[in-house]
Amino acid sequence: MKTTFTIVLLTFSMIAPAQEKVYPVIKNYGGIYEIPDVDFKANGSTNLKIVIDALSGATNPADLNPAFNNVARMINLHAVAGVPIENLTVAVVIHNQATYAIMDNPSYREKYKTDNPNLALIKELSGAGVQFIVCGQSLIGRDVKREKIAREVKVAVSMLTTVTTLQASGYSLLQF
Repeated sequence: MKTTFTIVLLTFSMIAPAQEKVYPVIKNYGGIYEIPDVDFKANGSTNLKIVIDALSGATNPADLNPAFNNVARMINLHAVAGVPIENLTVAVVIHNQATYAIMDNPSYREKYKTDNPNLALIKELSGAGVQFIVCGQSLIGRDVKREKIAREVKVAVSMLTTVTTLQASGYSLLQF
């Protein structure tokens, strides 16, 4: 019995080694797994323009906004698929409950009694060329003052006008 168990254990450990997450572009967020020998491959020479509709907030204010982490994952996934960061143009349009995630740290701390966990990721994504745009309607509707948002974030009239304008310019829409 012991011998059989050992053989089975060794067989499975060779077949399915534990994979570790990789972070090829966004180094601290959005870990993904490399998949060898895929049947469908991205075209690494294509320039991709992607607009992300970020509308939900984290359940717990001390947690990272899942939409922002998914943006990091998306960029890292494209990297392992062979699409260089230079070929990605990404805009994140923030509205609704996600609006609070882009508040500066003093304002966020005042509202939630915790530091804003999103600011480091926003900074890292911005450094990789991601543009953050917040809906002005959501700022007013949630009583978030323009001067109290992260400096990496631009303000637009609305999410609707921003997304339709970007889509008319060839951006593909993803909702996180």
